[in-house]
Amino acid sequence: MRQIVLDTETTGLEVGLGHRIIEIGGVEIVNRRLTGRHFHKYVDPERAIDDGAFEVHGISSEFLADKPRFAEVAEEFVNFVRGAELIIHNAPFDVAFLDAELARLEIGVDRIGDICRITDSLALARYKHPGQKNNLDALCRRYQVDNSARDLHGALLDAEILADVYLAMTGGQTQLFGASQEGGDRAGAEGRAVQARLSADRPPLKVVRASDAEAAAHEAMLDLLDGSSGGSLWRDVPAPSQ
Repeated sequence: MRQIVLDTETTGLEVGLGHRIIEIGGVEIVNRRLTGRHFHKYVDPERAIDDGAFEVHGISSEFLADKPRFAEVAEEFVNFVRGAELIIHNAPFDVAFLDAELARLEIGVDRIGDICRITDSLALARYKHPGQKNNLDALCRRYQVDNSARDLHGALLDAEILADVYLAMTGGQTQLFGASQEGGDRAGAEGRAVQARLSADRPPLKVVRASDAEAAAHEAMLDLLDGSSGGSLWRDVPAPSQ
């Protein structure tokens, strides 16, 4: 299973007003593990950047003046994402801009959805956490993902952070084994997974047992489940050894 966690930055909010992409960042996940492969380009939008957009991402027209145009990076981008599932936070926004850029070209791809499956991580977060804040910063706090480097929005940084959030939100982890100092390699020097082991001289783990009140509340909940479902499997679980 190949996934690309993707983000873009733009000159403004309205694609219908001719706003353009100025940065694309994506990181690759295969079988729920970051591979270290990524795509990152700054793009000359050939138009001015709105003041409000600049305040969000801090990317200036002067900085982009010598960067390639989207047409010059489009083929490389399409080859990187083709056939993958794209994970995008607030996907309709980014997809609309990507489709608008692709429609200006003649490379055989008019819509990103024609070559990729699209998953909106914002819609997933809203489903899992209804009525709560589900922007990227809020999700980082909820899932204890470090976003301390995120002073401004940036496509590659946000894609890397979203990858951690997405894997945590969908029940996995970004790193079950040791990583190299470079951060992209998740295996040992010879390509084998490095298993993390606890220190043998660590203090014993503290065992916290339920109080009498908590045990009674648990039994009451099992009684409720028995009444609603015709029987609770929890009562078949053997009691822990003392």
